[in-house]
Amino acid sequence: MMAGPLHGPGQPAGPRAPLTAEQREALSGPIVTLPTVADTRALGTRLAALLRAGDLIVLTGPLGAGKTALVQGIGAGLGVSGAVVSPTFVIARVHRGPLPLVHVDAYRLGSLAEVDDLDLDVDTADAVTVVEWGAGLVEQLADARLEVSIARAADSEERTARLMPHGGDWAARVAALAEQAG
Repeated sequence: MMAGPLHGPGQPAGPRAPLTAEQREALSGPIVTLPTVADTRALGTRLAALLRAGDLIVLTGPLGAGKTALVQGIGAGLGVSGAVVSPTFVIARVHRGPLPLVHVDAYRLGSLAEVDDLDLDVDTADAVTVVEWGAGLVEQLADARLEVSIARAADSEERTARLMPHGGDWAARVAALAEQAG
């Protein structure tokens, strides 16, 4: 049995660097239980109340986890016009409203350069940007961000969402959101 090129089975890969304060803060983000798709949308609506221009939200989770449902709630909470649907084939959609929503599906993108090539017709500094499948690709778009990891139970509609703040005042905003739910 081969466990890796430099170490045997059950052996650690080597010393690990301690987590940064930001990494520890993100790992301690709350987990929200969402029994239905409507609850997922409602979380998005509550989250929208805390959003402002320039915010970046990165969504992760498997197909069918509820990423687009969360964005639908965000769009409703922001009061954007038109239906919020998955931008899988067009990659990005801009939804106009009092605070525009840029909804990106990065599933088929391989680099930040490809995200930049989208040449969106709105400055992300003036909008809320939500990126599905964006982990590892879009973190450089903003100094701070909220990552939301959504998982869905295999045998029901129930989902869980872990809210992971990264920088800025995201920890305080996530705490306020958790208090609303509590």
